[in-house]
Amino acid sequence: MFLYEVFPPELIKIGLESDDKDEVFEELVDQFCQAEKSNAREEILEALREREAKMSTGIQKGIAVPHGKTNAINNVRGVLGISKKGIDYDALDGQPVYLLFMLLAPQKDSEKHLRLLKRLAGLLDNPQFYTELVSQTDPQAAHGVIKKYEDIFISSY
Repeated sequence: MFLYEVFPPELIKIGLESDDKDEVFEELVDQFCQAEKSNAREEILEALREREAKMSTGIQKGIAVPHGKTNAINNVRGVLGISKKGIDYDALDGQPVYLLFMLLAPQKDSEKHLRLLKRLAGLLDNPQFYTELVSQTDPQAAHGVIKKYEDIFISSY
């Protein structure tokens, strides 16, 4: 499974309205539930909050990777949120977050979940990926950036 499959254009939200972590979780989960026609909103929010309570997923400058596992979904999915103003996320570096890669997986897909987190970490090691992605103004273009950098990442191995 590829990241560009996990984050299709209908699961990319540009211009997040949220100001803080709790609000952005709700905004991203609402995007997911609307696009996937899911009624698992509360179960997904609970999985994200449970994981976040262990340690902030605001992992590096301007980036957060909230993730959780729940049997309320059938396969690994994600929502990418891009904020132009920044979100108070309680990130490890104390700085606002502009890119949020929410990754959701069923309990049984732990291995796939971890592989995708590892691949995402590889893409995030490239500062050009962040710079290009955060400047996108429409979901289709943002999806294209993910595919472009994932192809580069895969071909380097």
